[in-house]
Amino acid sequence: MKMFMRYCSFLGCAFALAVGMLAPAAHAQQPIKIGMGISQTGALGGGGKSALLALHMWADDVNAKGGLLGRKVELVVYDDQSNPATTPGIYTKLIDVDKVDLLIGPYASVPTAPIMPLVKQRDLLLMSNFTFKLNRNLKHDKVFNNSPWSNEEDLADGVLQIGRAAGAKTIAILAADQEFAQNLANGAKSIAGRMGLKTVYEQNYPPSTVDFSAMIRAIRAAKPDIVYVCSYPNDSVAILRAVKEIGIGDSVKVFGGGMVGLQFTPVIVGLGSLANGVVNFTSYAPGKTMDFPGVRDFLDRYSKKAVAENVDPLGYYLPPYSYAIGQMIAQAVTATKSLNHKVLAEYLHKNEMQTIVGPIRFDALGERAKPAVPLVQFRSLVDKDVEQFRKPGRLVIVYPPQYKTGEAIVPFEKARN
Repeated sequence: MKMFMRYCSFLGCAFALAVGMLAPAAHAQQPIKIGMGISQTGALGGGGKSALLALHMWADDVNAKGGLLGRKVELVVYDDQSNPATTPGIYTKLIDVDKVDLLIGPYASVPTAPIMPLVKQRDLLLMSNFTFKLNRNLKHDKVFNNSPWSNEEDLADGVLQIGRAAGAKTIAILAADQEFAQNLANGAKSIAGRMGLKTVYEQNYPPSTVDFSAMIRAIRAAKPDIVYVCSYPNDSVAILRAVKEIGIGDSVKVFGGGMVGLQFTPVIVGLGSLANGVVNFTSYAPGKTMDFPGVRDFLDRYSKKAVAENVDPLGYYLPPYSYAIGQMIAQAVTATKSLNHKVLAEYLHKNEMQTIVGPIRFDALGERAKPAVPLVQFRSLVDKDVEQFRKPGRLVIVYPPQYKTGEAIVPFEKARN
């Protein structure tokens, strides 16, 4: 009996040893889970789908090279339906049920804002995505905003600089009565005040507005030199249709600035010639000045996949930056050999990230340390032609100086024609 017990004890030890030896190998095979909620339906769905496609491309590229830390990368994604009320539940599930290793934020400020207290409370790393000022008061040291700007003035500055160089002395501001648009309008007003520009017209409109005829007539009557517009996709289309119908007047040197929607292919193709002359923010435009290592190859591959997935076929706005999120995660994880959120955050704060949208360095609040928001002027556009946007001279980068591919044509009526 004693011999039998010693034999069983030996087998037990051997089994335990074998399990102990196999455990690290088994762990190594578990995927690194990266979780996010992102709009696949609703008002933000078009942008969300193209951003998600880019992230899947990054994951596929990383996994083809063996993954991270010897483990495959797995994206765990839920549709937030463009509804901020859904995001706290989604991210709680990602953290507590799915047990993801890392988090990427939703697209845009409104869906992201509700999860910020949760991220702070749990002391988690969050790669946020095209947001504004969400960490200004929270001051969480593990939030990093992936965008070309750091605040609302970064979007307005170029438009007003171009206008002032053309002799502008007055400004009109038209803005949707929603947080993002109001932030942009406030940024424009701050810069205008410092430049000594006189505000001759200012109007906030309800998000449900569909007819802008009266506002365009009022702007025309005020005869401003700059018209700074802070609008959402449907508004942007309706405003430009009203400008076409009524005209904006010969006094206007620069028109546009903060019009959301003109960055997305379906919207700008639908507008076609109506967008000619508009100067507006974006994040990327094709040209030698923004031909960062890897971006052209990415966009070539993206465009082929986009056709199959029925998403934005050009992908100039969100997809390169979404792919860059993955690149930054990979660089931090590879360099630190860690998934610890504190370790990764410290690395992201201290080091310049190399991405397909250029080098990125973050400030203490996780915003872009050196913001550089491209402004493009739409020129020579025709109606219903997507391929024209791949040709030179259609999206002319007019600001900032390091990205410029041409000078802005002023006044606006001259640029329109």
